[in-house]
Amino acid sequence: MTHGIRTDTDTSYLNRSGDWRDTATRYALLPLRVFLGVTFIYAGLDKLTDSAFLKSGGAGSIGDTMRAARDSAAIPALIDMALKNPVGFGYGIALGELAVGIGTLLGLLGRLAALGGALISLSLWLTVSWATTPYYYGNDLAYLMAWLPLVLAGAPYLSLDAAWRTRRRRRTGGYR
Repeated sequence: MTHGIRTDTDTSYLNRSGDWRDTATRYALLPLRVFLGVTFIYAGLDKLTDSAFLKSGGAGSIGDTMRAARDSAAIPALIDMALKNPVGFGYGIALGELAVGIGTLLGLLGRLAALGGALISLSLWLTVSWATTPYYYGNDLAYLMAWLPLVLAGAPYLSLDAAWRTRRRRRTGGYR
């Protein structure tokens, strides 16, 4: 007997009188996807619209934030690399968060978007929030863990990925 991951996007269950637990299981990752998508869109927009953040120096700037976190970071070399162009790095993080949030919310390239979110969270955990004690006070590690189920499962329901799979299956006449 073999076991695999179900990747179909069959929606005929909507017309059946199924067990509520089956429906809850099917959509279990949807609240997480919505939360992470909205949060990352908000974070990206917040950075892009903050007049102080996208500067190399000054109160609230990306440059000062990175310089303050450098000595306590797990990997100071990451911060050193970003400090070569802190404004460019700030734009990169903000636009990355925006792209990850939109992709996650719409279910567009869901696994790739989730991987991007996980990498952003990992880099922030290893740099900015590494020195937070106790570790569970820092939110970047929790975000990293929240992204992992979406990296593994993608966005199989209520997503553009699912719509494209269904369309391709209808066009080719079967599963692929």
